[in-house]
Amino acid sequence: MASKPDLGFSVLSADDIALALDDLARLRIAVFAGWPYLYDGDAAYEAGYLSRFAASPGALVVAARDTNGRMVGAATAAPLADHADEFAAPFARAGLDPKNFFYLAESVLLPGFRGQGAGRKFFEMREAAGRAQGFAHAVFASVIRPADHPAKPRDYVPLESFWRRLGYRPLDGLQAEFSWRDLGETDESVKRLQVWGRDL
Repeated sequence: MASKPDLGFSVLSADDIALALDDLARLRIAVFAGWPYLYDGDAAYEAGYLSRFAASPGALVVAARDTNGRMVGAATAAPLADHADEFAAPFARAGLDPKNFFYLAESVLLPGFRGQGAGRKFFEMREAAGRAQGFAHAVFASVIRPADHPAKPRDYVPLESFWRRLGYRPLDGLQAEFSWRDLGETDESVKRLQVWGRDL
């Protein structure tokens, strides 16, 4: 069996993020087309979403690169108060100040590079950045899909057990709503997402 290629990890922040946005958009469109996101991405949507993220002084990207220096995976994070309003809204409704939370946004990796610990590394490096910025809580959101959704692959392995091993738990009463266009749709539709969190 052929060994999987080695990966190198680095943290991008400030000006470096602007230089990586095209790579990040490419990875988001490729990876999120799969289950459970089914995202039918395009450059215009990516530009709007990522420009808001990149404007945050606390934003960062953990980049995973292959031995040729190509970005094959990435994970992003930023203070929740600086991210899209849709993700901060359920915290405000619950009486929680979004300024107290570090938001771990996307984590994307091309299929050929999975299974060698990148997912754990993405979490560890973003959590370290959150602690360095003074945050005591990290959160992320996962899309909620019906168990009998026709696009769900038979061999799909849910990530909930992995997240729990990292210390994350679903936060009761905290669900966000965010819109994107699914594959096969002509317009965007609202998706519900469950918020998960842990203390840093």
